[in-house]
Amino acid sequence: MTAATEPVTTGAEGAGPPAPRGRLRESPWATLVAIAFGVMMVALDGTIVAVANPAIGASLGASLAELQWVTHGYLLGLAVFLITAGKIGDRFGHRNTYLVGVVGFVLSSVAIALSSGVAMLIAFRVLQGVFGALLLPSAMGLLRSGFPPSKLGRAFGVFGSLIGAATAGGPILGGILVDAFGWEAVFYINVPVGAAALALGLWLLAANRATDPGSRMDVPGIVLISVAIFALVWALVEAPAAGWGHPVTLGSLAAAVLFGGAFLLWERRPEQPLLPLALFANPSVSIGTLLTVAMALSLMGSLFFITFYLQGIQGMSPARTGLQLISMTALMAVTSPIAGRVLDRVGARPPTTVGLLLASAGMFMLSRLETDTGVVFMSAAFVLLGTGLSLIMTGATAAIIGNAPVRLAGVASAVQQAAMQLGGSLGTAVLGAVMSATIVSTLPGHFAGAGLAEPSADDLVDMQSVVAQGGAVLPEGASPEVAAAVTQASNLAFMDGLHLAFTIAAAVMLAAAALSLLMRSGRMTDGPAVHI
Repeated sequence: MTAATEPVTTGAEGAGPPAPRGRLRESPWATLVAIAFGVMMVALDGTIVAVANPAIGASLGASLAELQWVTHGYLLGLAVFLITAGKIGDRFGHRNTYLVGVVGFVLSSVAIALSSGVAMLIAFRVLQGVFGALLLPSAMGLLRSGFPPSKLGRAFGVFGSLIGAATAGGPILGGILVDAFGWEAVFYINVPVGAAALALGLWLLAANRATDPGSRMDVPGIVLISVAIFALVWALVEAPAAGWGHPVTLGSLAAAVLFGGAFLLWERRPEQPLLPLALFANPSVSIGTLLTVAMALSLMGSLFFITFYLQGIQGMSPARTGLQLISMTALMAVTSPIAGRVLDRVGARPPTTVGLLLASAGMFMLSRLETDTGVVFMSAAFVLLGTGLSLIMTGATAAIIGNAPVRLAGVASAVQQAAMQLGGSLGTAVLGAVMSATIVSTLPGHFAGAGLAEPSADDLVDMQSVVAQGGAVLPEGASPEVAAAVTQASNLAFMDGLHLAFTIAAAVMLAAAALSLLMRSGRMTDGPAVHI
């Protein structure tokens, strides 16, 4: 396996000449319309379920740990299967893989809504994640093979806009559905959305053509990478509760390193590996992957705690919290298509670097939040962050997928999606550990400063989880004065952790901006792609 270069091409390699473009279903923009509902369905499910968790817990008698696995189970199925799903799309055709993903996602959503117990619900959430993994890389693969290189940036920008709009609308729609119909409605909503996705896919998507039809499925590679990603995600999910030094966490991390190393060694052997390592010989692909991880780490890890700040410290309602965050999420939906047009003109490097600088500035502003920060300051920070993220997502996606050969479009798309998922999990775990450690170290001092007795080591372990969510553990029968002092001390400890976590996130973005300067410059029509 050697790395060489070839010009970026359109159409499926080895699949004959492209079909005439005269009919609607042969238009690349028809492809974008066809996958819109499927992509938005998966993105919507990432945020809409969080609103339903309290109702699910009350209805099924689920514990907090079980409710967390309603989210973690979906993430696990999605992350573990992404690379394999990308290969399936390349091998058997992205159109058919996408349609199977849509049907499976809808059926598993119905099964979740009909679940009679939390264990059954979590199992079907894992299955839903597996079908989501089939859907997303194949949708990106359809864009990569359907659009000419000169318009890929525009297509990725619109793609990002769809995800941003669905993500922004998830909590609002979820709240309406839960209030009106119950928690089951947030899963039943996928039935009409999925039906529209299936109908549009059957109507507008061109005939199924495999981009890598002669390849074989690398079964040992699939097993090794699946176990490695499973172990890594499991460790990141369990670490905040069990602790980084817990045997389960350490054992899972060791298994991830062992099987990940074995996967890298194995992929050098077969003639048709699951993930050709020469794909990363192109600096834009490898750097784009690292930038995606850094962006997701900073964004997901930080936003996990900003909601606790807005509700616990600022006292905002869930609805007002969603409206406050719209200045970021809605802006991403609006500016992503603009970012795509810019990318088509100047290439991926300039907008990606500018986006990382803007996002770093926005994150730094958020690291300066206080308990009484005004709405104008927060909104300005979210505007910087949203504008920056739209540039980063579009640029990094184009760098990874646009510089990979068309026959590996599914695998390249899966790499981009896996980097997003793993970066988000890593950010939540690492920045969560920073928050917890800071709260434990500063809370006694804030108690002493308020004239309160310092909590014991055992009390701190019990208190830090509540304080990390913007709350306070009040002594039984505490007077209003003592309750106010405990709340203030707890809020100050929370802010200490938030300041440090967000400063780290801003620094990661800034370091990523420096790394982005090493990406290949120029438009995708000007440069080579990796040939494997």
